[in-house]
Amino acid sequence: MRLNKYIASAGICSRRKADELIAAGNVKINGAVMREMGYDVEEGDRVVVNGRLIEGEGEKVYVAVNKPKGYITSMDDDRDRATVAELVSDIPERLFPVGRLDYNTTGLLLMTNDGDLAYRLTHPKHEVFKTYVALVSGIVSDARLARLRKGVDIGGFVTSPARVKIVRQNQRSTVVEISIREGKNRQVRKMFKAVGNTVLELERVAIGDVRLGHMQQGHYRKLTRREIEYLKGL
Repeated sequence: MRLNKYIASAGICSRRKADELIAAGNVKINGAVMREMGYDVEEGDRVVVNGRLIEGEGEKVYVAVNKPKGYITSMDDDRDRATVAELVSDIPERLFPVGRLDYNTTGLLLMTNDGDLAYRLTHPKHEVFKTYVALVSGIVSDARLARLRKGVDIGGFVTSPARVKIVRQNQRSTVVEISIREGKNRQVRKMFKAVGNTVLELERVAIGDVRLGHMQQGHYRKLTRREIEYLKGL
């Protein structure tokens, strides 16, 4: 099995992150540093990542987390901030987040030890719609909706057409549901800023057909078999 896939299948990290670890010299095969990306792990090889001996494919775990504000989408933090790893600390397997939600964004975050699935869901060629509910300042006019639906420049990057609809609106603020296919840093906030609105609150409510539902913030649930099969089939 290719080295990055072997590391991912052991639940250490995604394949993309595994490539970074290999390039940085943090992976050893049978006692020697291995920087060859295309190395195929053979039976009997001892694979050590960051000083830890790992084994091949184990039980796969898939959960949906309702991330609160004030948590970073990381497994650890050198600034001692709360991480999403703390929200699943009672699960014995080491899970890692699929994609990211920024510090002040709440809502649906998938976590797993299935590096293959994480890789596929976050790869640019797999355009999975992520749906958010945003509370924004002011009125979102029909002209602004049209711009969001067409795609806007958020600073050197023009977004793909978004699905956008008004949930409710008054003179001071608007609640908007928006679905996007990319996952650029703070993309939804930048999109609304580009058309003249400021995001006040932001929650991700769905990734494809997997929905957040009524789960409380800070809690998690295991994905159903149907949800897992759906994600693997994307």
